[in-house]
Amino acid sequence: MRFRPRNTAWLAALGVLLAVVAIAGVASAQVIMALLALYLAAAAASVFELDSRRLRDSVPASPLTRMRMSPQAREAVERARRRTNYAPAGLTLLDVGLITLHSSSEGMLMRRSRTVSLDDNGVRPYMTLHVAPESADRHALIRYEILDADGQVQFVHEMKTYLRDGEMNILADHHLPLAGNERLSSAGEWDLRVFVDGGLLGALSFTMSPSLEERRRQFAREQDEAASRLREVEVDDVPVSLEDLLRSRSRDKNQ
Repeated sequence: MRFRPRNTAWLAALGVLLAVVAIAGVASAQVIMALLALYLAAAAASVFELDSRRLRDSVPASPLTRMRMSPQAREAVERARRRTNYAPAGLTLLDVGLITLHSSSEGMLMRRSRTVSLDDNGVRPYMTLHVAPESADRHALIRYEILDADGQVQFVHEMKTYLRDGEMNILADHHLPLAGNERLSSAGEWDLRVFVDGGLLGALSFTMSPSLEERRRQFAREQDEAASRLREVEVDDVPVSLEDLLRSRSRDKNQ
């Protein structure tokens, strides 16, 4: 809202005319009140200019746009809002997730999944945005982060993206290598976080399962521990036969 002093001159003149009409008594009281109300409304609209862009930015996404949000996007936005009050005007997260890459006999397979394995070749984050016209036609800084089960950041990627109005699929330019990556050892619940212009837009959890080699090592460790426990069993704890038990009782009686 901005004050516009250039309109005060004609408002003053209009006010004088209204006063003359009221003093002359040529109009009824009801007409005078109606003219006064119109004058005050015109004065408010003329003296103060509303920032229409700011008004549009304060309006939340339409119900139809929110209905198009995927369950993953709703969860990610809700988690982000619990951590920060960042809510960019004109931007709605419609979908968010990961695309895994896995080599097979049929070639490189890509799939969207919330369960990732350390045997996969790599994983690449993506998101789908709905951009309102007033937030379009500009560059925005998109940032992806992937955190492991211990809270350590294992992947960071930033990219400048030109926003166009409507629906946009934004895929990270790079992927996080998984198979053979010695830095990645903690399976469990990981986090994907997406940022727009430095603000957290969504936070989605996903499952990282261990590799087959790690599962084999875990199974071997469990087998070794079980064998060790069996070796620790004392010989005296082994049950004796009925014949040995009767013979022992007979010797006790003879003594």
